[in-house]
Amino acid sequence: MSLEKTIKIDQIEIVGDYKAIQVRTATVVTDDGVELSRSFHRHVLHPDADISGEDAEVQAVCNAVWTDEVKAAYEEFNTQEFFPSAVSGE
Repeated sequence: MSLEKTIKIDQIEIVGDYKAIQVRTATVVTDDGVELSRSFHRHVLHPDADISGEDAEVQAVCNAVWTDEVKAAYEEFNTQEFFPSAVSGE
């Protein structure tokens, strides 16, 4: 009996107008080469994220799609006021 646990990024997706990066990590447990279980974890990165701790492949994708234009549009989107005050002083 030789249990082995392998963790690897198995999917990187680019989503939406602001190029959010969805990273899926698979955890696979095998016994003598036979898969016993597989589970997934997903996290999302936005253009203002610190990607220094991410896998090199994820960093490369982020750097390729997060152009200065995309970063500026995302920053502008984040500064918009979505819920204006119900009571205006005007």
